[in-house]
Amino acid sequence: MIALRERLQAQGVHTLLVQFTDLHGCAKGKLVPLAHLDEVMSMGAGFAGPSIWGTGLPRTGPRAEYYARGDAATVQPLPWLPGVARVVGDGFVDGVPFDACPRQVLHRALARLAERGWQLRTGIEPEFFLLKRGRAGAWLPADNHDRLDKPSYDLKSLPRQLDFLQALNTSLAACGLDVLQIDHEDAHGQYEVNFAYGDALASSDRLMLFKLAAHALAEARGMVFSMMPKPFANQPGSGLHFHVSLWQGERCLFDGGPGDAGDPSGLSLLGRQFVAGVLAHAPALCALAAPTVNSYKRLAGGASISGTTWAPATIAHGPNNRTAAVRTLPGRFEWRVPDASANPYLATAAMVSAGLDGITRGLDPGPACTADLFTWPPAQVRAHGLARLPQSLHEALQALEGDTVVCGALGETLTTQFLQIKRGEWAEFARHVSAWELDRYAAVF
Repeated sequence: MIALRERLQAQGVHTLLVQFTDLHGCAKGKLVPLAHLDEVMSMGAGFAGPSIWGTGLPRTGPRAEYYARGDAATVQPLPWLPGVARVVGDGFVDGVPFDACPRQVLHRALARLAERGWQLRTGIEPEFFLLKRGRAGAWLPADNHDRLDKPSYDLKSLPRQLDFLQALNTSLAACGLDVLQIDHEDAHGQYEVNFAYGDALASSDRLMLFKLAAHALAEARGMVFSMMPKPFANQPGSGLHFHVSLWQGERCLFDGGPGDAGDPSGLSLLGRQFVAGVLAHAPALCALAAPTVNSYKRLAGGASISGTTWAPATIAHGPNNRTAAVRTLPGRFEWRVPDASANPYLATAAMVSAGLDGITRGLDPGPACTADLFTWPPAQVRAHGLARLPQSLHEALQALEGDTVVCGALGETLTTQFLQIKRGEWAEFARHVSAWELDRYAAVF
Protein backbone atom coordinates (compact mmCIF):
# COMPACT_ATOMS: atom_id res chain seq x y z
CA MET A 1 0.00 0.00 0.00
CA ILE A 2 2.95 2.33 0.54
CA ALA A 3 3.77 2.38 -3.17
CA LEU A 4 0.10 2.96 -4.09
CA ARG A 5 -0.24 5.80 -1.59
CA GLU A 6 2.94 7.45 -2.87
CA ARG A 7 1.77 7.13 -6.47
CA LEU A 8 -1.58 8.73 -5.62
CA GLN A 9 0.09 11.51 -3.66
CA ALA A 10 2.33 12.22 -6.65
CA GLN A 11 -0.84 12.52 -8.77
CA GLY A 12 -2.26 15.10 -6.38
CA VAL A 13 -4.80 12.77 -4.77
CA HIS A 14 -5.81 13.60 -1.21
CA THR A 15 -9.15 11.78 -0.94
CA LEU A 16 -10.57 8.36 -1.85
CA LEU A 17 -14.10 7.95 -3.17
CA VAL A 18 -14.93 4.45 -1.91
CA GLN A 19 -17.73 3.27 -4.19
CA PHE A 20 -19.98 0.24 -4.21
CA THR A 21 -23.17 -0.60 -6.12
CA ASP A 22 -26.57 -1.27 -4.57
CA LEU A 23 -29.30 -3.63 -5.76
CA HIS A 24 -30.71 -0.98 -8.12
CA GLY A 25 -27.38 -0.54 -9.89
CA CYS A 26 -26.81 2.89 -8.31
CA ALA A 27 -23.36 3.98 -7.21
CA LYS A 28 -23.04 4.58 -3.46
CA GLY A 29 -20.10 5.37 -1.23
CA LYS A 30 -18.25 7.94 0.87
CA LEU A 31 -15.14 10.08 0.88
CA VAL A 32 -12.15 8.86 2.90
CA PRO A 33 -8.89 10.78 3.36
CA LEU A 34 -5.96 9.15 1.56
CA ALA A 35 -4.22 8.72 4.93
CA HIS A 36 -6.67 5.87 5.62
CA LEU A 37 -5.89 3.94 2.43
CA ASP A 38 -4.63 0.91 4.39
CA GLU A 39 -7.90 0.62 6.32
CA VAL A 40 -9.97 0.85 3.15
CA MET A 41 -7.96 -1.95 1.54
CA SER A 42 -7.75 -4.24 4.58
CA MET A 43 -11.06 -3.80 6.39
CA GLY A 44 -13.06 -1.49 4.15
CA ALA A 45 -15.05 1.71 4.56
CA GLY A 46 -17.98 1.15 6.90
CA PHE A 47 -21.67 1.79 6.20
CA ALA A 48 -24.93 1.16 8.06
CA GLY A 49 -26.14 -2.00 6.34
CA PRO A 50 -29.91 -1.39 6.57
CA SER A 51 -29.43 1.97 4.80
CA ILE A 52 -28.40 0.19 1.58
CA TRP A 53 -31.04 -1.13 -0.83
CA GLY A 54 -31.07 -4.91 -1.07
CA THR A 55 -28.94 -5.94 1.91
CA GLY A 56 -31.69 -7.07 4.28
CA LEU A 57 -29.22 -6.48 7.12
CA PRO A 58 -30.38 -5.94 10.72
CA ARG A 59 -30.19 -2.65 12.62
CA THR A 60 -28.17 -4.11 15.49
CA GLY A 61 -25.33 -6.54 16.07
CA PRO A 62 -22.19 -7.36 14.09
CA ARG A 63 -24.17 -7.91 10.86
CA ALA A 64 -25.52 -4.37 10.96
CA GLU A 65 -22.26 -3.07 9.44
CA TYR A 66 -21.52 -3.26 5.71
CA TYR A 67 -17.91 -2.77 4.69
CA ALA A 68 -16.85 -1.86 1.15
CA ARG A 69 -13.35 -3.35 0.98
CA GLY A 70 -11.25 -1.67 -1.70
CA ASP A 71 -9.98 -3.49 -4.79
CA ALA A 72 -6.52 -2.05 -5.51
CA ALA A 73 -6.86 -2.81 -9.22
CA THR A 74 -9.68 -0.25 -9.48
CA VAL A 75 -7.97 2.77 -7.92
CA GLN A 76 -8.27 5.62 -10.41
CA PRO A 77 -7.97 9.42 -10.05
CA LEU A 78 -11.13 11.16 -11.30
CA PRO A 79 -10.42 14.02 -13.73
CA TRP A 80 -13.74 15.76 -12.99
CA LEU A 81 -13.00 15.67 -9.23
CA PRO A 82 -9.42 16.95 -8.86
CA GLY A 83 -7.68 15.40 -5.87
CA VAL A 84 -10.12 12.47 -5.64
CA ALA A 85 -9.51 8.86 -6.71
CA ARG A 86 -12.22 6.21 -6.96
CA VAL A 87 -11.72 2.75 -5.50
CA VAL A 88 -14.37 0.08 -6.04
CA GLY A 89 -15.33 -1.86 -2.93
CA ASP A 90 -16.50 -5.45 -2.50
CA GLY A 91 -19.14 -5.94 0.18
CA PHE A 92 -18.11 -7.65 3.42
CA VAL A 93 -20.25 -8.28 6.50
CA ASP A 94 -18.93 -9.63 9.79
CA GLY A 95 -15.55 -10.26 8.18
CA VAL A 96 -16.71 -12.44 5.27
CA PRO A 97 -17.79 -11.67 1.68
CA PHE A 98 -21.41 -10.51 1.73
CA ASP A 99 -23.52 -12.82 -0.39
CA ALA A 100 -25.95 -10.08 -1.49
CA CYS A 101 -23.30 -7.60 -2.70
CA PRO A 102 -23.82 -7.37 -6.50
CA ARG A 103 -20.07 -7.38 -7.15
CA GLN A 104 -19.66 -10.46 -4.96
CA VAL A 105 -22.49 -12.12 -6.91
CA LEU A 106 -20.51 -11.55 -10.11
CA HIS A 107 -17.31 -12.81 -8.46
CA ARG A 108 -19.11 -16.09 -7.69
CA ALA A 109 -20.40 -16.45 -11.24
CA LEU A 110 -17.00 -15.80 -12.79
CA ALA A 111 -15.39 -18.26 -10.36
CA ARG A 112 -17.59 -20.98 -11.86
CA LEU A 113 -16.10 -20.19 -15.27
CA ALA A 114 -12.57 -20.04 -13.83
CA GLU A 115 -12.98 -23.59 -12.51
CA ARG A 116 -13.11 -24.66 -16.17
CA GLY A 117 -10.23 -22.40 -17.16
CA TRP A 118 -12.58 -19.95 -18.89
CA GLN A 119 -12.89 -16.16 -18.78
CA LEU A 120 -15.86 -14.06 -19.85
CA ARG A 121 -15.32 -10.86 -21.79
CA THR A 122 -18.07 -8.32 -22.33
CA GLY A 123 -18.51 -5.10 -24.21
CA ILE A 124 -21.35 -3.11 -22.63
CA GLU A 125 -22.93 -0.37 -24.75
CA PRO A 126 -24.77 2.28 -22.69
CA GLU A 127 -27.45 4.44 -24.29
CA PHE A 128 -28.66 7.47 -22.35
CA PHE A 129 -30.63 10.71 -22.52
CA LEU A 130 -29.62 14.27 -21.75
CA LEU A 131 -32.70 15.92 -20.26
CA LYS A 132 -33.96 19.07 -18.60
CA ARG A 133 -37.12 20.23 -16.87
CA GLY A 134 -39.54 22.41 -18.84
CA ARG A 135 -41.43 25.35 -17.36
CA ALA A 136 -44.41 23.17 -16.46
CA GLY A 137 -42.15 20.57 -14.88
CA ALA A 138 -42.24 18.16 -17.82
CA TRP A 139 -39.07 16.29 -18.77
CA LEU A 140 -37.69 17.41 -22.12
CA PRO A 141 -34.57 16.77 -24.22
CA ALA A 142 -31.84 19.16 -23.12
CA ASP A 143 -31.41 20.31 -26.74
CA ASN A 144 -34.49 22.29 -27.83
CA HIS A 145 -33.59 21.83 -31.50
CA ASP A 146 -33.29 18.03 -31.39
CA ARG A 147 -36.55 17.29 -33.23
CA LEU A 148 -35.94 15.02 -36.23
CA ASP A 149 -38.38 12.17 -36.79
CA LYS A 150 -35.42 9.87 -37.51
CA PRO A 151 -32.65 11.32 -35.34
CA SER A 152 -30.08 8.49 -35.45
CA TYR A 153 -26.59 9.74 -36.34
CA ASP A 154 -27.87 13.33 -36.53
CA LEU A 155 -24.89 15.59 -37.25
CA LYS A 156 -26.83 18.75 -36.45
CA SER A 157 -27.70 17.80 -32.89
CA LEU A 158 -24.48 15.94 -32.07
CA PRO A 159 -22.18 18.99 -32.35
CA ARG A 160 -24.47 21.01 -30.07
CA GLN A 161 -23.57 18.60 -27.24
CA LEU A 162 -19.90 18.41 -28.20
CA ASP A 163 -18.77 20.21 -25.04
CA PHE A 164 -20.35 17.54 -22.82
CA LEU A 165 -19.46 14.62 -25.07
CA GLN A 166 -15.84 15.63 -25.45
CA ALA A 167 -15.52 16.24 -21.70
CA LEU A 168 -16.95 12.76 -21.16
CA ASN A 169 -14.60 11.21 -23.72
CA THR A 170 -11.56 12.99 -22.25
CA SER A 171 -12.46 12.00 -18.70
CA LEU A 172 -13.07 8.36 -19.56
CA ALA A 173 -9.89 8.14 -21.64
CA ALA A 174 -7.91 9.58 -18.71
CA CYS A 175 -9.38 6.77 -16.57
CA GLY A 176 -8.10 4.14 -19.00
CA LEU A 177 -11.31 3.45 -20.92
CA ASP A 178 -10.91 2.95 -24.65
CA VAL A 179 -13.83 4.94 -26.08
CA LEU A 180 -14.51 3.57 -29.55
CA GLN A 181 -17.31 5.87 -30.72
CA ILE A 182 -20.04 8.26 -29.65
CA ASP A 183 -23.23 8.81 -31.62
CA HIS A 184 -26.67 10.35 -31.52
CA GLU A 185 -29.21 7.58 -31.07
CA ASP A 186 -32.75 7.11 -32.36
CA ALA A 187 -34.63 9.35 -29.91
CA HIS A 188 -34.52 13.04 -29.11
CA GLY A 189 -31.74 13.81 -26.65
CA GLN A 190 -30.42 10.24 -26.79
CA TYR A 191 -26.76 9.24 -27.21
CA GLU A 192 -24.60 6.13 -27.06
CA VAL A 193 -21.00 5.58 -26.01
CA ASN A 194 -19.14 2.40 -26.94
CA PHE A 195 -16.07 1.12 -25.08
CA ALA A 196 -13.64 -1.62 -26.00
CA TYR A 197 -14.61 -4.99 -24.53
CA GLY A 198 -12.73 -6.51 -21.64
CA ASP A 199 -12.91 -8.79 -18.63
CA ALA A 200 -16.53 -8.99 -17.44
CA LEU A 201 -15.83 -7.67 -13.94
CA ALA A 202 -13.79 -4.75 -15.29
CA SER A 203 -16.54 -3.99 -17.82
CA SER A 204 -19.11 -3.66 -15.04
CA ASP A 205 -16.74 -1.49 -12.99
CA ARG A 206 -16.16 0.71 -16.03
CA LEU A 207 -19.87 1.13 -16.64
CA MET A 208 -20.29 2.42 -13.08
CA LEU A 209 -17.35 4.78 -13.65
CA PHE A 210 -19.01 6.00 -16.87
CA LYS A 211 -22.22 6.74 -14.95
CA LEU A 212 -20.34 8.67 -12.26
CA ALA A 213 -18.61 10.79 -14.89
CA ALA A 214 -21.69 11.39 -17.01
CA HIS A 215 -23.87 12.42 -14.05
CA ALA A 216 -21.28 14.93 -12.82
CA LEU A 217 -20.43 16.40 -16.22
CA ALA A 218 -24.08 16.76 -17.25
CA GLU A 219 -25.03 18.40 -13.95
CA ALA A 220 -22.18 20.89 -14.31
CA ARG A 221 -23.78 21.96 -17.62
CA GLY A 222 -27.31 22.30 -16.28
CA MET A 223 -28.52 18.99 -17.73
CA VAL A 224 -29.71 15.69 -16.30
CA PHE A 225 -27.98 12.51 -17.43
CA SER A 226 -30.66 9.82 -17.53
CA MET A 227 -30.52 6.05 -17.92
CA MET A 228 -34.28 5.73 -17.60
CA PRO A 229 -35.20 3.03 -20.12
CA LYS A 230 -37.98 4.91 -21.94
CA PRO A 231 -38.72 8.51 -20.96
CA PHE A 232 -40.76 9.31 -24.10
CA ALA A 233 -43.67 7.07 -25.07
CA ASN A 234 -43.45 7.74 -28.81
CA GLN A 235 -39.69 7.21 -29.14
CA PRO A 236 -37.22 4.34 -28.73
CA GLY A 237 -35.81 3.62 -25.29
CA SER A 238 -32.26 3.16 -24.03
CA GLY A 239 -30.64 -0.25 -24.19
CA LEU A 240 -27.56 -1.59 -22.44
CA HIS A 241 -26.51 -4.17 -24.99
CA PHE A 242 -23.98 -6.80 -23.91
CA HIS A 243 -21.49 -8.22 -26.43
CA VAL A 244 -20.41 -11.54 -24.94
CA SER A 245 -17.55 -13.94 -25.66
CA LEU A 246 -15.93 -16.78 -23.71
CA TRP A 247 -12.16 -17.30 -23.70
CA GLN A 248 -9.54 -19.79 -22.64
CA GLY A 249 -6.33 -17.83 -22.52
CA GLU A 250 -6.19 -16.04 -25.86
CA ARG A 251 -8.47 -18.51 -27.63
CA CYS A 252 -12.08 -17.45 -28.15
CA LEU A 253 -14.25 -20.45 -27.36
CA PHE A 254 -17.19 -19.02 -29.29
CA ASP A 255 -15.28 -18.95 -32.59
CA GLY A 256 -16.76 -21.47 -34.98
CA GLY A 257 -14.35 -24.08 -36.39
CA PRO A 258 -14.49 -26.12 -39.62
CA GLY A 259 -17.29 -28.25 -38.19
CA ASP A 260 -19.42 -25.16 -37.60
CA ALA A 261 -18.98 -23.71 -41.09
CA GLY A 262 -22.56 -24.44 -42.12
CA ASP A 263 -24.14 -22.85 -39.05
CA PRO A 264 -25.48 -19.33 -39.76
CA SER A 265 -24.80 -18.13 -36.20
CA GLY A 266 -21.03 -17.96 -36.70
CA LEU A 267 -20.65 -19.55 -33.26
CA SER A 268 -19.01 -22.76 -32.09
CA LEU A 269 -21.10 -25.55 -30.57
CA LEU A 270 -20.14 -24.24 -27.11
CA GLY A 271 -21.28 -20.76 -28.11
CA ARG A 272 -24.59 -22.07 -29.42
CA GLN A 273 -25.17 -23.98 -26.19
CA PHE A 274 -24.43 -20.86 -24.15
CA VAL A 275 -26.92 -18.87 -26.26
CA ALA A 276 -29.46 -21.68 -25.81
CA GLY A 277 -29.15 -21.30 -22.04
CA VAL A 278 -29.68 -17.55 -22.26
CA LEU A 279 -32.81 -18.11 -24.37
CA ALA A 280 -34.11 -20.91 -22.12
CA HIS A 281 -33.90 -18.64 -19.07
CA ALA A 282 -34.89 -15.43 -20.91
CA PRO A 283 -38.09 -14.75 -18.91
CA ALA A 284 -36.25 -14.89 -15.57
CA LEU A 285 -33.23 -13.00 -16.93
CA CYS A 286 -35.62 -10.27 -17.98
CA ALA A 287 -36.19 -9.38 -14.32
CA LEU A 288 -32.47 -8.53 -13.98
CA ALA A 289 -31.95 -7.10 -17.47
CA ALA A 290 -35.13 -4.99 -17.45
CA PRO A 291 -35.67 -4.37 -13.73
CA THR A 292 -38.11 -1.43 -13.63
CA VAL A 293 -41.77 -0.80 -14.38
CA ASN A 294 -40.65 1.55 -17.15
CA SER A 295 -38.46 -1.15 -18.71
CA TYR A 296 -41.50 -2.85 -20.19
CA LYS A 297 -42.58 0.26 -22.06
CA ARG A 298 -39.36 -0.31 -24.03
CA LEU A 299 -39.89 -4.06 -24.50
CA ALA A 300 -43.56 -3.73 -25.44
CA GLY A 301 -42.68 -2.83 -29.02
CA GLY A 302 -45.09 -0.81 -31.13
CA ALA A 303 -44.63 2.23 -33.32
CA SER A 304 -42.22 5.10 -32.73
CA ILE A 305 -41.53 8.31 -34.60
CA SER A 306 -38.34 6.82 -36.08
CA GLY A 307 -40.13 3.74 -37.41
CA THR A 308 -38.76 1.19 -34.93
CA THR A 309 -37.97 0.66 -31.25
CA TRP A 310 -34.81 -1.50 -31.55
CA ALA A 311 -35.92 -3.38 -28.40
CA PRO A 312 -36.61 -7.13 -28.74
CA ALA A 313 -39.89 -8.69 -27.69
CA THR A 314 -39.30 -12.23 -29.00
CA ILE A 315 -37.15 -14.97 -27.44
CA ALA A 316 -35.13 -15.82 -30.54
CA HIS A 317 -31.64 -15.63 -32.00
CA GLY A 318 -30.46 -14.75 -35.45
CA PRO A 319 -27.30 -13.80 -37.38
CA ASN A 320 -26.90 -10.02 -37.23
CA ASN A 321 -30.60 -9.81 -36.35
CA ARG A 322 -31.25 -6.74 -34.20
CA THR A 323 -34.93 -7.66 -33.83
CA ALA A 324 -34.18 -10.83 -31.82
CA ALA A 325 -33.29 -11.12 -28.13
CA VAL A 326 -29.87 -12.49 -29.12
CA ARG A 327 -28.01 -11.24 -32.19
CA THR A 328 -25.27 -13.69 -33.18
CA LEU A 329 -21.99 -12.60 -34.71
CA PRO A 330 -18.75 -14.49 -35.49
CA GLY A 331 -17.13 -15.38 -32.18
CA ARG A 332 -19.61 -13.51 -29.99
CA PHE A 333 -23.26 -12.68 -29.41
CA GLU A 334 -25.09 -9.51 -28.52
CA TRP A 335 -27.66 -9.80 -25.74
CA ARG A 336 -30.14 -7.06 -26.63
CA VAL A 337 -32.64 -7.44 -23.78
CA PRO A 338 -30.85 -5.37 -21.09
CA ASP A 339 -31.86 -1.75 -20.75
CA ALA A 340 -30.04 1.21 -19.29
CA SER A 341 -31.45 0.67 -15.78
CA ALA A 342 -29.94 -2.81 -15.40
CA ASN A 343 -27.41 -3.51 -12.64
CA PRO A 344 -24.41 -4.68 -14.73
CA TYR A 345 -23.08 -7.04 -12.05
CA LEU A 346 -26.38 -8.82 -11.53
CA ALA A 347 -27.30 -8.97 -15.22
CA THR A 348 -23.88 -10.42 -16.09
CA ALA A 349 -23.93 -12.97 -13.25
CA ALA A 350 -27.43 -14.16 -14.14
CA MET A 351 -26.50 -14.44 -17.83
CA VAL A 352 -23.41 -16.51 -16.96
CA SER A 353 -25.49 -18.90 -14.88
CA ALA A 354 -28.01 -19.31 -17.71
CA GLY A 355 -25.28 -19.84 -20.29
CA LEU A 356 -23.51 -22.44 -18.16
CA ASP A 357 -26.80 -24.28 -17.74
CA GLY A 358 -27.12 -24.38 -21.51
CA ILE A 359 -23.62 -25.86 -21.80
CA THR A 360 -24.12 -28.36 -18.96
CA ARG A 361 -27.37 -29.65 -20.46
CA GLY A 362 -26.14 -29.46 -24.05
CA LEU A 363 -29.09 -27.28 -25.09
CA ASP A 364 -29.75 -26.33 -28.70
CA PRO A 365 -30.90 -22.76 -29.40
CA GLY A 366 -33.19 -23.87 -32.23
CA PRO A 367 -33.26 -22.54 -35.78
CA ALA A 368 -31.72 -19.16 -36.44
CA CYS A 369 -34.25 -16.46 -37.27
CA THR A 370 -33.45 -14.14 -40.16
CA ALA A 371 -36.86 -12.45 -40.36
CA ASP A 372 -37.69 -8.94 -39.15
CA LEU A 373 -39.50 -9.95 -35.97
CA PHE A 374 -40.77 -6.41 -35.45
CA THR A 375 -43.17 -7.04 -38.34
CA TRP A 376 -44.59 -10.29 -36.94
CA PRO A 377 -47.89 -10.17 -35.03
CA PRO A 378 -48.17 -12.38 -31.92
CA ALA A 379 -50.01 -15.13 -33.80
CA GLN A 380 -47.14 -15.45 -36.29
CA VAL A 381 -44.60 -15.59 -33.45
CA ARG A 382 -46.54 -18.44 -31.84
CA ALA A 383 -46.96 -20.24 -35.16
CA HIS A 384 -43.16 -20.42 -35.45
CA GLY A 385 -42.84 -21.89 -31.96
CA LEU A 386 -41.33 -18.72 -30.47
CA ALA A 387 -42.26 -17.12 -27.17
CA ARG A 388 -42.48 -13.49 -26.17
CA LEU A 389 -40.43 -11.86 -23.45
CA PRO A 390 -42.35 -10.85 -20.32
CA GLN A 391 -44.44 -7.77 -20.98
CA SER A 392 -44.49 -6.42 -17.43
CA LEU A 393 -42.25 -6.32 -14.39
CA HIS A 394 -44.81 -8.47 -12.56
CA GLU A 395 -44.57 -11.18 -15.23
CA ALA A 396 -40.77 -11.10 -15.15
CA LEU A 397 -40.69 -11.41 -11.36
CA GLN A 398 -42.98 -14.43 -11.53
CA ALA A 399 -40.56 -16.03 -13.99
CA LEU A 400 -37.57 -15.20 -11.79
CA GLU A 401 -39.15 -16.72 -8.70
CA GLY A 402 -39.68 -19.99 -10.56
CA ASP A 403 -36.18 -20.21 -12.07
CA THR A 404 -33.81 -22.06 -9.75
CA VAL A 405 -30.80 -21.51 -12.02
CA VAL A 406 -31.04 -17.72 -12.08
CA CYS A 407 -32.05 -17.49 -8.42
CA GLY A 408 -29.11 -19.73 -7.59
CA ALA A 409 -26.76 -17.22 -9.22
CA LEU A 410 -28.18 -14.40 -7.11
CA GLY A 411 -28.21 -16.36 -3.88
CA GLU A 412 -31.01 -16.64 -1.34
CA THR A 413 -30.53 -13.27 0.34
CA LEU A 414 -30.42 -11.21 -2.82
CA THR A 415 -33.24 -13.17 -4.48
CA THR A 416 -35.48 -12.51 -1.49
CA GLN A 417 -34.56 -8.83 -1.37
CA PHE A 418 -34.89 -8.35 -5.11
CA LEU A 419 -38.33 -9.95 -5.30
CA GLN A 420 -39.56 -8.05 -2.25
CA ILE A 421 -38.33 -4.64 -3.39
CA LYS A 422 -39.38 -5.04 -7.01
CA ARG A 423 -42.82 -6.39 -6.12
CA GLY A 424 -43.26 -3.34 -3.94
CA GLU A 425 -42.33 -1.18 -6.94
CA TRP A 426 -44.89 -3.01 -9.09
CA ALA A 427 -47.62 -2.69 -6.42
CA GLU A 428 -46.98 1.04 -6.09
CA PHE A 429 -47.25 1.44 -9.86
CA ALA A 430 -50.44 -0.64 -10.00
CA ARG A 431 -52.08 1.61 -7.40
CA HIS A 432 -51.03 4.84 -9.13
CA VAL A 433 -53.74 6.74 -11.02
CA SER A 434 -52.11 8.34 -14.05
CA ALA A 435 -53.05 11.42 -16.06
CA TRP A 436 -53.83 9.09 -18.99
CA GLU A 437 -56.47 7.29 -16.90
CA LEU A 438 -58.07 10.52 -15.74
CA ASP A 439 -58.16 11.93 -19.28
CA ARG A 440 -59.68 8.73 -20.63
CA TYR A 441 -62.17 7.79 -17.92
CA ALA A 442 -63.02 10.69 -15.59
CA ALA A 443 -65.96 12.05 -17.59
CA VAL A 444 -66.89 9.00 -19.66
CA PHE A 445 -69.22 6.81 -17.59
